[in-house]
Amino acid sequence: MDEVLDAPAEPISLDVLTKVYIKMRDKRAQMKSEFEVKDAEIEEHMKQIELEMLEVCKKNSASSIRTEHGTIIRQIKSRYWTNDWDSMYRFIKDNDAYGLLEKRLHQTHMKEFLSENPDKLPMGLNVESEYTITVRRSS
Repeated sequence: MDEVLDAPAEPISLDVLTKVYIKMRDKRAQMKSEFEVKDAEIEEHMKQIELEMLEVCKKNSASSIRTEHGTIIRQIKSRYWTNDWDSMYRFIKDNDAYGLLEKRLHQTHMKEFLSENPDKLPMGLNVESEYTITVRRSS
C-alpha cells in the first residue's frame, strides 16, 4: 500500500488537459448564460417594483418610506458624459480640473505606444508582465 502512495504519479498528457480545460470552459459559459437569462428576468421584475415604489413616493411627496421589511429611499442619481472630448479636455485643462478624469491607463493604447516609441518611457510607469495560457478548440 505504501508503495502505491510513494510511487510518482504519471503526468497527465497535454491532450487530456486541453480536453478537460475546454470542457470546463464550455460548462462555465453555459452556466453563465443560464444565470444571465434568469438574472435578467429577476432584474426586470425588480424594475417594475421600483417603478411602483417611485410612483408611491411621488404621490406622497416622500423621499423615504419606512416599512416593516425595509426603507424605500427615493433619490436623484446623475450621470455625466460628453459628446465633445476636445472641448472637455480644453475645459479640464483651462480649469485645472484633472480630478474630473479617472486615473487609469488604456492598456492596449499604452502597449501600442511603447512598442512604437521604445525610447519614450513615461516617468512613474509600472509594468507587470506574466505568461498566460490561451486554449483554442481544434476544428
